[in-house]
Amino acid sequence: MGDMGVGDVGDTGSASGRITAAAFHRAAGVAEWRVTATGPQAVFSATSLAQAAGLVAPIVAAAERFGVQPDIDVRPEAVVVRIPDRDFEGIPEAAPGFAADVSEAAAELGLVADPSRAQSIGVYIAQHSEADVRPFFLAALGYDPLGDTDAVDPLRCGPQLAFNPIAGDRPARGRSHFDVFVPADQAQARVDAALAAGGRLADGSRPPYWWSLASPDNHGVDIAPWPDTDE
Repeated sequence: MGDMGVGDVGDTGSASGRITAAAFHRAAGVAEWRVTATGPQAVFSATSLAQAAGLVAPIVAAAERFGVQPDIDVRPEAVVVRIPDRDFEGIPEAAPGFAADVSEAAAELGLVADPSRAQSIGVYIAQHSEADVRPFFLAALGYDPLGDTDAVDPLRCGPQLAFNPIAGDRPARGRSHFDVFVPADQAQARVDAALAAGGRLADGSRPPYWWSLASPDNHGVDIAPWPDTDE
């Protein structure tokens, strides 16, 4: 696992105006939302692009009302609304009010929440302890640095990258795996599906924080629900 994820702050907030995932979930009106490594998000199923697009104006109004800067992904099948963690400092304390207003607007438009589809993807780049490959990936992908070890798509469309050294590994042997951040109530089902599809449990010592799986040819995937329950 990399350093991707919402920041560790106090249980209800901090001087910087941030809250934890646990505090977010305790707020009223956010039952349809989940927290992944990139922050809170909700998925509302739609029957058409026009129906999905109808939620944009209420989202913008709520964003202005609460001072939140969301990401909105509008498609014919669904609207995905994210409150991105832009700086590793945690969830804005205004996020629950924004989320509740968006959920209310979605219900009025007949959009049905589907928390099972909430997720974010990260790629963990394992590098030799004496190497620094982040500059290469920043240049090749057009990404921006985030913190000391990560890299992000400036528009937050592509997966977040985390770079961490491997002690004792030989140089010039890069190794990577995917981090799949899912809601806590969906993690076991995702693990079971991957195992049924031919995967194996490579490391089962960290549930319920994450499960380390391997594909039949040994590519790594971590199923990681921990941001959704972070205290």
